[in-house]
Amino acid sequence: MSASAARAAVADLRDRIRRLDGRAPRDRAALSFGVPEIDARLPDGGLALASLHEVSGGGDDMTGAAAATLFAAAVAARTRGPVLWCLTRADLFAPALAQAGLAPGRVVYVEADDEKSLLACFEEGLRHGGLGAVVAEVARLSMTASRRLQLAAEAGGTLALALRLRRHRGQADAYAEPSAAVTRWRVTALPSAPLPVPGLGRARWRLELVRCRAGEAAEFEVEAADAEGRIALSSGLADRSPAARDGRLGATA
Repeated sequence: MSASAARAAVADLRDRIRRLDGRAPRDRAALSFGVPEIDARLPDGGLALASLHEVSGGGDDMTGAAAATLFAAAVAARTRGPVLWCLTRADLFAPALAQAGLAPGRVVYVEADDEKSLLACFEEGLRHGGLGAVVAEVARLSMTASRRLQLAAEAGGTLALALRLRRHRGQADAYAEPSAAVTRWRVTALPSAPLPVPGLGRARWRLELVRCRAGEAAEFEVEAADAEGRIALSSGLADRSPAARDGRLGATA
């Protein structure tokens, strides 16, 4: 079978899986990362819009939480329209979000009193239909709640990002429970890239695609988001041969 025929067969299989999942063709618009090696791992060629995605930080420290927050901000920054950010603690640093491409003027913050109210705001924002993305800092997310959010995202045509932050050491893994989310990501901060002169290089992340509906798990080392919300493969990987890159970015499930 030729390469083009194989791609057509895979595309047809993915379409059938989407129909089994109840996903209509109109919901297949996607937000590309602009990194072919990552987009190729996603069934829609990028993050499916009108869908729920989960993002968590690697490890128990604040560094992982910050990396996950900046990744979510970078994704939201590349959508069109206002971004609703739901939280229970007013501890976000707007200039940091701006460095990841999400300008302060685009963000509407909603501070909820508790987790139940936060989920209600999350769902209502998704159903509104006039937003580029809705981000919510969610401590717990049951299968029932994730299903409601996925349906709300589909109804409003809005990208939903559930930011699963650990509030204290020893807290259970955010992904220990099943979820209706289309993808689940884990972002871990890595040492910055070395420079030929004294100073700090661009921040780097280990980006894990923990779960992907109709796709496979994968892992990437990337340069952190720039001022336009763009990420890139770490230079060491980008300079390798295609065979070497495939070995590093292979499925980890």
